[in-house]
Amino acid sequence: MTDSTTSLDELLEKLVSLEGSDLHLKVGSPPAYRIDGLLHPAELTPLSAEDTHSLLLGLLPDRSEGSIDDLTDIDFAYGRAGLGRFRVNAYRQRGSVNIVVRSVAPAAKSLADLGLPTAVADSCEESSGLIIVTGPTGSGKTTTCAAMIDHINNSRRNTIVTIEDPIEVLHRDKKSIISQREVGVDTPSFTEGAYAALRQDPDVIYVGELRDRDTIEAALVAAETGHLVITTMYTLDAMETIRRILDSFPPYLERRTRQMLATTLSAIVSQRLITQADGNGRVVVAEILVNTEAIQERLIDPEQTDDVLEVMIEGAFYGMQTLDQAITKKYQSADLAFADALMHVTAPRDFKIAAGVGQAAAS
Repeated sequence: MTDSTTSLDELLEKLVSLEGSDLHLKVGSPPAYRIDGLLHPAELTPLSAEDTHSLLLGLLPDRSEGSIDDLTDIDFAYGRAGLGRFRVNAYRQRGSVNIVVRSVAPAAKSLADLGLPTAVADSCEESSGLIIVTGPTGSGKTTTCAAMIDHINNSRRNTIVTIEDPIEVLHRDKKSIISQREVGVDTPSFTEGAYAALRQDPDVIYVGELRDRDTIEAALVAAETGHLVITTMYTLDAMETIRRILDSFPPYLERRTRQMLATTLSAIVSQRLITQADGNGRVVVAEILVNTEAIQERLIDPEQTDDVLEVMIEGAFYGMQTLDQAITKKYQSADLAFADALMHVTAPRDFKIAAGVGQAAAS
């Protein structure tokens, strides 16, 4: 590297010690760490193309020079004793290699430690159904899913099969037996892995991401046949998740898709990570949809689907809450500053009224 005193291990040690989420290695810039959502460049000299090439060789010790020269994009997991596990994406930018390394928690945290509502743990107690964890990139979806798997692992004698790309959090067998399969290594795709899992005597199936219609259908079939399916989507809230699933299928399959979703859906957890009021870290804020009879009716009937949000607003008894309700609660408990809460709500005026903040203070 340009700075010969800074090795790959030192960069990763710094990432872990700073409790950062990502390490960015880009040609022409110094290494940068993402901490609590913000980038912080290291006080090091900018990286050269030779530096990032050498760093990638260190991350992929078994790969040949030729395969690195030919790559355009690649995802893989990396582990180092004493440092932990990392998710790595290497890609080409203007002909040179750039790398993003994401730090993965060494072990699954509990749902309570993550600060998630009890309705999330309650959904894990179901023996079958579909639980979808949604949110933008970096919102902690993988961490939440790992905590849900760990919750089941600690409480039930089940067989759990995961299909991941790549495998991030390693789970040890506790009460359950867990088989973790990596896309591209152990199974060709999420879809094929999900269908194959049905023949592996699973109670619980974790599908890392619903990327397309085929994977969505595989998850619905698995849930419909009596399995608990946990998965993720890059959608912002419950309503967008429902629309994305329905829009993935052609119109002539809409009625069938609505029926499958209504009967299999257990819960949708849509989360954000927002800076804490004291500036020390971030707090998770989660919208929760629980599939009650009222929700089922609105999923089946196209004319009532837009009313799902109203049911959620009135569904506190079942553990439901909208994103705005969740943010308001976090603000009222002093976990969030007013400005940060206001930035993330979908209805700012309603939030100001619920928060009891006058216009003078709000300005």
